[in-house]
Amino acid sequence: MEKNKVDKTGLVLEGGGMRGIFTAGVLDLFLENNVIVDNCVAVSAGACLGASYMSKQYKRGFNAIADHINKKEYASFYNLITTGDFFDVDYSYRRVVEEFNPFDNEEYIKNPTIFQTVITNVKTGKAEYPHIRDAVKELIYIRASASLPFLSRMVEINGEKYLDGGVSDPIPLKKAIENGNKKIILILTRDKKYRKKQSKLSKISLILYKKYPKFVELMNTRYERYNETLEYIYELEKKGEVFIIQPESSLDLGRIEKNRKKLEIVYQMGYEKAKEEYKNLIEYLKK
Repeated sequence: MEKNKVDKTGLVLEGGGMRGIFTAGVLDLFLENNVIVDNCVAVSAGACLGASYMSKQYKRGFNAIADHINKKEYASFYNLITTGDFFDVDYSYRRVVEEFNPFDNEEYIKNPTIFQTVITNVKTGKAEYPHIRDAVKELIYIRASASLPFLSRMVEINGEKYLDGGVSDPIPLKKAIENGNKKIILILTRDKKYRKKQSKLSKISLILYKKYPKFVELMNTRYERYNETLEYIYELEKKGEVFIIQPESSLDLGRIEKNRKKLEIVYQMGYEKAKEEYKNLIEYLKK
C-alpha cells in the first residue's frame, strides 16, 4: 500500500511491557501489506518493536522477546540483584541484536520513515524525542526508552540520565501531531475500558529517586496524564481524526510473562485485529 501522497502519516506505538506482543502482531500485518508511514513515534516496548518494523523484519519483534524470555541470563531477578537491570543489557542489546535475532540495520537506515523514541530525562522531568537515524549506533536511545523504573539502572547519554519514556509521555500522540502528521495511527496495548490507577509504589519512588524530585513527581502523577491522554485520543477518534488499533479486552499477560503460548496468543490477537481493521484503515488514510 503506497502512503498517502497529500497528508503526512504518523504511527504512534504505546509501550506496556509484554503487552507489546500485541503490537508485534499488528506491525507484522502492516509489513505484509506494505503499510508505510512518514513518521513513527514509539515509547518503551513500542520502541523496541518499532525498530523491527522499521527494518522490515517480519516476526523479529515477537521472536526477539519470546525466544529468550525463559532464559535467566536475559531476564531475571538474579540479573536485577547482581547488575541493577532485570533485562541484562549485554544480552538484550548486543547478543540478541547481533547473534540470536540479527537486526538488519542496513534496511533500517534505508527506510525513509523518521523514527523517534521517547525518553525521560530524570533531572528535568521532561520527555525528549531523539530521531534515530542508525539503530545500531544509537541503540542506547531505544534502551533508555525501555528502561523501566525499579527494574533498570538509569541510562547516561551525553552526561544526562534517562529512564522509561512512558513515565513522561506514555502515548506520544501530541508529538506526532506536532511533527505535522495529518493522519495518525495509534497502536494501544490496553482495551478501551482501561484507565490507569495511581501506583502503589509512590513511596518507593520517593526513596529510590529522591535526588530527582521532578522524576518522582512524574511517577506519582503518571496515571493522571495517561488517563487525560486517553480521553483526548478517544475524542479525536470520534471525530475521525485518528485511527486506533487496540485489544478488545484485557490481555491475559503478566508484567514479565514467561509463558510462550500466552505470548503467541496475544501476538495472534494483534495480527487478527489489524487484519480485521485493515480495510477501515485504508479508507481512513485515503480520506
